[in-house]
Amino acid sequence: MQTIVLATQKGGSGKSTLAISLALAALQAGHTVRLIETDQQGTLSNWHRRRRDRYAEPIVEPIYAAREVEQRLQTLDRDGVTVTIVDTAGGISAVTNSAIRYSDLCLIPTRPSIADIEATAATLSVVRAWRKPFAYVLNQTPIRSAARLAGAEIALGDEAARDVADVLARPLIVMRNDHQDALSAGLAVCEYAPDGKSAEEIRSLWQWVETRLGNRIVAPEQAVIEEFAESPAVFPAMAALSPIQADSAMFLRQLARS
Repeated sequence: MQTIVLATQKGGSGKSTLAISLALAALQAGHTVRLIETDQQGTLSNWHRRRRDRYAEPIVEPIYAAREVEQRLQTLDRDGVTVTIVDTAGGISAVTNSAIRYSDLCLIPTRPSIADIEATAATLSVVRAWRKPFAYVLNQTPIRSAARLAGAEIALGDEAARDVADVLARPLIVMRNDHQDALSAGLAVCEYAPDGKSAEEIRSLWQWVETRLGNRIVAPEQAVIEEFAESPAVFPAMAALSPIQADSAMFLRQLARS
């Protein structure tokens, strides 16, 4: 089983909608999928209630205690789940820390502005402390914003120790009404408008994620349509991390460096 965590310090980055969209893309690709919700706002649970009379999958499991994360992931693995996607609340908490700790890939959604990119610094520090693979997802990008997108890509890849392709997931996810309309209907965008551009982007993003994971996810032949200690108060190796300076150029250089 592979565990993908969506996390970022800033709220409003589209984590929940992206988690739902990727879960359905994985389901349609033949995986057995579980969604875990650690955000007590309950966006995923509310979405699941709107769809459960029509579709049983994917199941949404709320987990709000850090000590339950590892045990539940182990159980899902034994039960034959091939992909678990974890949606986290904004900010850094014990349960978010635990989710990142046991992830195989952390996706950090951000809108394409310097302020939003800078706000990911705390999340990135935790990801690096646990030495986890990560990638940014430029989400809610305006349709006509070539200059802004170029600037955001430069901000993420400036002086990167690795190629920018290792830092930034592809494709960028454009802001369209399809995403929110699907959420309201209890659907994912791949179900709501399967032939639309938004669905195409999400399917391509899922393919990028699978490639990034090294094709280590083994899907079944058919899709299924139907005591851990609390995380430490101080994250490991956190003290060794260089502080992010107020200077934006210094920040952007450190942000892109693996």
